[in-house]
Amino acid sequence: MRDADEKYMKLALDEARKALERGEVPIGAVVVADGRVVGRGHNLVETLCDATAHAEMQALTAAAETCGKYLTQCTLYVTVEPCVMCAGAIAWSQVKRVVFGAADPKKGYRRYSNDIFLPKTEVTEGIVKDECERLMRDFFEGLRKSDS
Repeated sequence: MRDADEKYMKLALDEARKALERGEVPIGAVVVADGRVVGRGHNLVETLCDATAHAEMQALTAAAETCGKYLTQCTLYVTVEPCVMCAGAIAWSQVKRVVFGAADPKKGYRRYSNDIFLPKTEVTEGIVKDECERLMRDFFEGLRKSDS
């Protein structure tokens, strides 16, 4: 399973790079069902001027068009730990499994509750962690330098 997790997390990283190219916070997500990508997304908060346009929300919406509103057989891969808003959407969508790369101790859902997902939802963290962390770190370091 680790090989598949790494494969799909790298696709989520491709989505994060699309966000970066747009000047967005570089977070990407893909939703996979039966070994097939059924949804993709990256942050579009600035582009759409919409605080809810997170990568996970984009990917979940795309997946719902293919699989229906309940994603009970799907795995969500996201480069950074979901925020509480996205975690709520993941729970409402009944996603079977969540895999994320980098932890987010400031804004991640675990800061507020480890119990936000459905009890059956499996969570795996730290997949391609270093690359996910590096992308975020480089982005925010670049912002700080441009503010100086």
